[in-house]
This record gives sequence, C-alpha cells and structure tokens, in this order.
Amino acid sequence: MSTTTTIKQDAIPYLEFPSPNRNNPSRKQCLVFFITGNPGLASYYTPFLTHLRHLLDTLESSNKAAYHIYTRNLLGFSDHDHSPPFGTTLPPSNLPTQPFTLEDQIISLTSTLVSLNTPTPFTSCILIGHSVGAYIATEIFHRHHLTPLSALLNLTSAILLFPTLTHIARSPSGQKLSFIASQPLLNSYTHILAKSIINCLPTPIVSLILSKIMKQPPHALSTTLSFLQSQDGIWQAIHMGKDEMSTITEEKWSSDLWHLADDTEHNGEKFYFYFAKKDHWVADEVRDAFIERRKKDQNGRTKATICEEGVPHAFCIHHSETVAEKAGVWIREITGSWTD
Repeated sequence: MSTTTTIKQDAIPYLEFPSPNRNNPSRKQCLVFFITGNPGLASYYTPFLTHLRHLLDTLESSNKAAYHIYTRNLLGFSDHDHSPPFGTTLPPSNLPTQPFTLEDQIISLTSTLVSLNTPTPFTSCILIGHSVGAYIATEIFHRHHLTPLSALLNLTSAILLFPTLTHIARSPSGQKLSFIASQPLLNSYTHILAKSIINCLPTPIVSLILSKIMKQPPHALSTTLSFLQSQDGIWQAIHMGKDEMSTITEEKWSSDLWHLADDTEHNGEKFYFYFAKKDHWVADEVRDAFIERRKKDQNGRTKATICEEGVPHAFCIHHSETVAEKAGVWIREITGSWTD
C-alpha cells in the first residue's frame, strides 16, 4: 500500500446477497463480484443489487446455478476502515498519512476476491464494475491473465457499466479535475475547502439540497450524507479522482486479454461494455475509438452497447432497475449452458 495508514479489513462496509441455493451441492456456484465507482460506497448500489438478486432468483429456477452477489466499499470511504485519519503525522517519517490510491484499491479488491474463493472456490466468477470500478475489474482480469492471482480463482467474464477505461482526463468532468490537479493551491486545499463548506451547513440544509434540488431518493440521500459528513470521505474521493486522471490514460492491455483461452468452455462474451450515449466522465471520441478497436479484433470476445434509454453515468441514483435488467440478461448469456 502507498500509505502508512492501517487498513481494518473487518471494518470495510460490504453488501452480500447470497443465493437461496448456496448450500445445494448439485448446483454450480457463481460469484457475482461488484466493484463500485468513485465515491466508493456500496450502499449507493443497494437498489441495483437488490433487483439483480430478484432477477437471478428467477434465473436459478430455470438452470442449475446458484448466484452469490458480493460488493464492498472502496478503501477510505468509511472512517472506520482505516487508522489513523488521513493527515496524521506518524514517526519515523514524520510525514502525514495519505488517502488510498487507485493501485491500493486494485490490490485490496484483488485480495478480497481471492479470499472469497478460499478455501472453497466458486465454479465461476463474474466481475461487474461501474465507472472506475470497470477499470479496476479489467485490471484484475489483466493481472490474472499474466500471472494467476490464485489457482482457485476462475474468472469468467466482466460486465463493465459506464466504463472509464482510457483517457478519463479528456472527458468534461476529467478536464475540470485535471485543472484542479494542475493548480498547486487548488491541488493541495480543494478537499479542505469542500469539507469546510459542508461542515458549515446544518444537516437539514444539506438534506434539503440533496433531496429537493439534486432529487436524490432516500437510499442515495442517506449514503451521500454519510459520505459528506465523514472525516476522510471527501479527501479520499478527490485524491483518488486525481490519481485516476494520471493513471487512466492510454489503453495498456494487450489484445489477447479480450480473447478466451483455447480450452475454455464459455458462453456469451468475455467482456460486456455498456456505455452512456452522453457521459461526463467519458469523452465521445474516446468511447468510439475504444469500441472500434474491439470491432477490429477478429478473435476478441467482447460486446459493446451504447445505451439508448438516456441512462446517466450515475445510474445507481435513479436507474438501478434498468441497468440491472441489462446485467441480468448478460449473466444469463454467460451461464446459459448451466441447465444440466
């Protein structure tokens, strides 16, 4: 890890939606491992994952699978998952502790994924990632492709929702965050200024802004309040966002990542990409170029879809059921032969 902050693994908030058939030895066991975007709070996705659970329950009634859904916060978004708070000076370096980087998140989530498959592995693991979570999912696949993360880990497919996979700094929001990072004063004090403003506002006023002006439903409102009022959450989100700008640039993965191994029995595609028609975190030309590269790869097992329903990047606020329906169809494709 890039910080001297201690991670409290047992205190990282998580959500789990186990299969009603999880103890049935006659069924193939599939882990659906969901990776959040930034800010990395799992509770934003409760309606999405709840609806996906209902869809998978229906799917289980027609096949021989058992689907387990698991997600957890990214590091640093809960004050309880790390110690001491960011900015604390510790000996012997006498340097202040820093928020977690994108690389820290990848390492931590990889460890969680491996631990869920130890000592009893799942038959198959499907990764679903949203926004930067899609980048993290792809990078986990890449690292497993180069050197298996665990002999027990069977990564099957990835479903990448509103993915920020290349050149995030070229997007409208990326340009704004890159500008902040390029200005020494803003780069150093943006999180302090943002936190100071929040601290000056009474909770009822913040709630009113979120509910009446930003139109956040109850699950998002309570999550956002918790995030804004935490000691370190805003700093973690901004710090990680700036790191994304410098890390998510040129496509770094070799073409064979998108292919299936010759001896792999596989249904559906290896990677599913679901892009917004207009996305403030993904530049149109970057999205189109990425899709075109996938089309030119004759042996690649990928499917790219551009949303025609007008679902925004932050789908988990108002459009959870729409996106869950898409994910449910793709999971059905991936495990389509699990009927005997």
